Amino acid sequence: MKIIIMSLSAILFGVLTMSCQKDNTYPGNSIQEQIAAFPKEALNNAELNGLILMREEEKLAHDVYSALYDKWGMMIFNNIAGSEQTHTDAVLMLLEKYDIEDPASGNGAGVFRETMLQRLYNQLLTNGNSSLLAALMVGATIEDLDIYDLQNLIDNVDNQDISFVYNNLLKGSRNHLRAFYGQIISNGSNYNAQYISQQQLEEIVNSPKETGSWRKSK
Repeated sequence: MKIIIMSLSAILFGVLTMSCQKDNTYPGNSIQEQIAAFPKEALNNAELNGLILMREEEKLAHDVYSALYDKWGMMIFNNIAGSEQTHTDAVLMLLEKYDIEDPASGNGAGVFRETMLQRLYNQLLTNGNSSLLAALMVGATIEDLDIYDLQNLIDNVDNQDISFVYNNLLKGSRNHLRAFYGQIISNGSNYNAQYISQQQLEEIVNSPKETGSWRKSK
């Protein structure tokens, strides 16, 4: 089974070309404290649009995994849904810090303001409900897409707090991809990269799980 979805960041704002250096130095303990400790800096359009996208994209991952856990009862979906809730909450903290309207405000599970994301959610849930293996493929697809979008967004961020959050989301997505890929292999199938390169996919799944979440990226 192959699911074809164009990169969300490419659809929403095209190819971003600005490059910058990122300083991920952090103080504080909780995620909220660490985000708050960074300076509040001016936002460019790419950063603004990226935050709006990632708030709903991380919510989409959470909502899909929660629904697939209800369908199949496999703990990988429940565990990763919990992680995705942390991810979307972290992006919400950034939205609140920068006084940006929350696109997910008032929306229940499976409901999205962005129509493209709504169509994507419906497609992924339909695919994932067809079989357990298809559900695992949906999980790998979501993480593949998240990694691709986050990498593109990180290249166009110079705000330290946004860079900090995105790099931690990226680490989490790599770990989630490792988990789904391992389950797909255990079920006698294989997953080929759709967004990141096949070489990068193989490098990720053949490397150890990353630890130390919500800390400075090395």
